[in-house]
Amino acid sequence: MEKIILLHGSGHRAASWDKTVSYLKNREEALCPELAALLSGRAAGYPELYAAVARYCDSIGGPVHLCGLSLGGILALNYALDFPEKVKTLVLIGMPHRIPKAAFAVQNAVFRFLPRSVFDTMAFDKSGTFALGRSMKHLDFSARVGAIRCPVLILCGERDRANLKSAQFFAQTIKGAQLRYLRRSGHAVNEDSPAALAEQLNQFYASHP
Repeated sequence: MEKIILLHGSGHRAASWDKTVSYLKNREEALCPELAALLSGRAAGYPELYAAVARYCDSIGGPVHLCGLSLGGILALNYALDFPEKVKTLVLIGMPHRIPKAAFAVQNAVFRFLPRSVFDTMAFDKSGTFALGRSMKHLDFSARVGAIRCPVLILCGERDRANLKSAQFFAQTIKGAQLRYLRRSGHAVNEDSPAALAEQLNQFYASHP
């Protein structure tokens, strides 16, 4: 089987996938890069981060199974749109089809008052988190997602209210996309329901070996 690349969100690190990977039938094929490390010291702007992720995916060789949560889902979708021949399957989890500017503004206002230590468990430090947020506020994939042709699985925690409508949008707009909700799970489904998430991934990958 081709490699499975799991991309984490901005509020987590690569280790957030550990429990999910432990339940995967093809766990030996799973790769979980640390997004900050891919930047190799460069600024944490979205263009720089996306370019780093693209280089990482290219380095694997051959088509890959891409799976991304939140920020990771945005990066995975971006890569699948730009390089369709390099993506065998795509799994999008808890992500928006366009950046909610109002919600981002509120989030950034809250972040400004948080101590730097709070960001120790997040993907980027405080300054990097703000730089990334500023560079992403105009992202909008809604007009492009219909071009996706590889098999797609859309997943969303049933308690992730911020992304339920986007999950439905993706399922309705991407031809043949499957939509599944994870019960009793919030936004971080890989931490809330790792076994249930792995079960969905195992079924999906078994259908597209």
